[in-house]
Amino acid sequence: MNWDPTPSKTGVGRRSFLAAGAAGATLATSGCVGHVRNVVGKAVSGQLSLSIATIPADADRQSVQIARRLEANLQQVGIDVSIDMRSPSELLKAVLIERDFDLYVGHHPAGYDPDFLYEMLHSSFAAEAGWQNPFGFTNMVFDTLLEDQRRAEGEQRKRLVQSVLTALAKSKPFDPICLPDEYRVASTDRFDGWSEADLTTRHGYLEPEPADGVDELLALKTDSRPTSNLNPLSATMRERDTIIPLLFDSVATVHEGEVQQWLAEDITWTNVEPADSEQGPVLTATVTLREGCRFHADERLASEDEQLSDEDRRLTAEDVAFTYRFLEDTSLGRAPTPSPAPRYQSHVSAVDRVTVDSEYELTFSMNASRPVAKRALTVPILPKRFWRELVDERAADGEFTAPQGRWIAATGDHVPPIGSGPFQFESRTEEDQLVLTRFDDHFTLREDVELPGPPVDELRFEIDPSSASAVRRIGDGNADVTASMLDADVLDEIPDMSDIETLSHPSRTFYHIGFNVRNAPFSNTHFRHAVTQLIPKQAIVDDIFYGHATPTATPVLDEWVPERLAWDGEDPVTPFLGSSGRLNVEAAKAAFETAGFRYDDNGRLLGGY
Repeated sequence: MNWDPTPSKTGVGRRSFLAAGAAGATLATSGCVGHVRNVVGKAVSGQLSLSIATIPADADRQSVQIARRLEANLQQVGIDVSIDMRSPSELLKAVLIERDFDLYVGHHPAGYDPDFLYEMLHSSFAAEAGWQNPFGFTNMVFDTLLEDQRRAEGEQRKRLVQSVLTALAKSKPFDPICLPDEYRVASTDRFDGWSEADLTTRHGYLEPEPADGVDELLALKTDSRPTSNLNPLSATMRERDTIIPLLFDSVATVHEGEVQQWLAEDITWTNVEPADSEQGPVLTATVTLREGCRFHADERLASEDEQLSDEDRRLTAEDVAFTYRFLEDTSLGRAPTPSPAPRYQSHVSAVDRVTVDSEYELTFSMNASRPVAKRALTVPILPKRFWRELVDERAADGEFTAPQGRWIAATGDHVPPIGSGPFQFESRTEEDQLVLTRFDDHFTLREDVELPGPPVDELRFEIDPSSASAVRRIGDGNADVTASMLDADVLDEIPDMSDIETLSHPSRTFYHIGFNVRNAPFSNTHFRHAVTQLIPKQAIVDDIFYGHATPTATPVLDEWVPERLAWDGEDPVTPFLGSSGRLNVEAAKAAFETAGFRYDDNGRLLGGY
C-alpha cells in the first residue's frame, strides 16, 4: 500500500515488494526445510513425541477437554504425547508470535465473512507473526483460490469459496471441530432491548435502553486480559473483543451481519477504468467522514509545548489514511524491513491505495469485490499524532528495529487508549475490573444522527472467571449481563426466571486443532489426515459441549458449504476411525502406516517414515 495524505496526488498502495520478497524467500525454503527434517527423521528410531498446546479449564474447559481426548487417542496409536498448558495470552504468543508449537487446540474468532480465511491461510502471510497464517501453510494453487474469491461476487464467489473449503478439507493445515452455541444471559430489571443487537458487536452495548434513573451498566467477563492491556493491535490480548469497538470508531461497522456506515457519513462505490490497467475496472470507495468527530481528551495529543486543544483532537481523513498505512507497516518505513500489524492484515491487504481528497473526504482504491472491500473499512481508526510520535521516539536514537508483533506498537498497553469511540477509558484494576465512561462528544449523541449512542454514563466490566457464578450473579440481580460466551456445561442450568433473558446469537467462531506444518511430521499431509481421523467430533459435541454445538468439517457454515462437505453424522473427508466416540486402534494405526510411518515391536510409532 502506498500512502499520500495530500489531495490530488496518487495515494496509498499495497504491501511493498520488499516484504513480499522476504515472505517469498521463506516460502521458497519452507518446503525444503520440512524435507530435510523428514529425511533426518527416517534415521531416527525413537518414539514419535508430540506436544498439544492449549489453555487450562478455568480459561476454557472445552479446549482442554478436547486436548485430553486427542491426547488419549494419540497415545493409543503409539505416540508419546504431552499437554502444554498455557494461559490464553501465552498460548497465543507461542502460536501467533513465536510459532513454537507442534499442534494446539483453540477457539478461533473467525468472522462474519469467509474472507477471514485469506489472512488465515495465504502464503504471503506465512513468514509473518500474528493472526495471519499461524500454521505456515504454503500452497500456490490454494492462494489462487483465496485471491479469486476476493474478486468475485454473488454466485460466482459462493462457488469459489466452496472450492476453497474443499481444498482446505483435503489439505488440513487445521481441522475445525465444532461451532459452539453462543449464549449469554441478561437481567431485564434495569434494561430493555437486550435482543436488539449481538453482544459481540458495539451495537450490543448501545442498543439496550436503561430504566429511569439507571446510569451504569455492569457486564461480567470471564477473560481478564482487557484489564491488563487495551492495545487494539495486540495479537495475544485481542481475539474477538467488543471492548475495542467501544473505545475506537471505524469508518464502517458490522451490524446484523451487514456492513453499515459509522464514522462515514457517506460511502460512494464506483468502478473506475484506469488508463494504464490491463485488469479491468478498479473498485473505489469515496468516503465522506462526519465532521466534528474528536478523539478522547489526552495530553499525548497536544501540540508541542502547548495545552490540548480541540484542533489537536479532531478526527480527519489524515487519521484514517494514516491508520491504513500504519497497519501495513507499524515502523512507517523507519525499520530495515516492514513490520505489519499482527492483526487486520486481511483488511488492509484488500486496499491498494488511499488518497486524502480533503479534510473530511478520502478515496480507497480496492483490489477486491465490494463484500470484501466493505470489510476493509471496519478497522479501528488511530490518532495519527500519537502513533506517529511513538515511532518517531523509537527511531530517534538511530538504528531502529520493529520485530513484527513484538515491539511496543503491538505489545504496549498505551493506557489510557486514545480512541474516538462512544465510550472512553476511565480506570482499571488488573484481574478485577475495567471502567469506561460515556464520551459526551461522540457523534451518536447528536440529534441529527440516527445511530445508537452510549445509553449510560458508566459501563463497567467485572471479571468473573466462572460462567456458573456469573449466571448466579445475574439471577441474584448483582449484574446486568454476561459479556463472555457461557461455557456449555452451565447452559442447562440457566434459571427459568421472568427477569432473566437468555440471549442466543449465531456462532461464527469455531473450535479447532491447528498444526505447525513448517515441521515434520505435520509437514506431511497424510500424517495430518491420520491425526484428524482420531477426533470424534460428534462425541466431543455430545460429551464436552452437552449438545450445545454443531460438529463441522468446515470453518464456515450455511450457503458457503458445498454439499459434499455437509455434515451427515461424520466428517466426509476424514471420518473418525471408530464408533460412539471409541477409537478403532488397529484401523487408526493402519492410517499412520499408510501415511508412511512405521511401528517398532512394542507398538510405538517411530519418528521417521
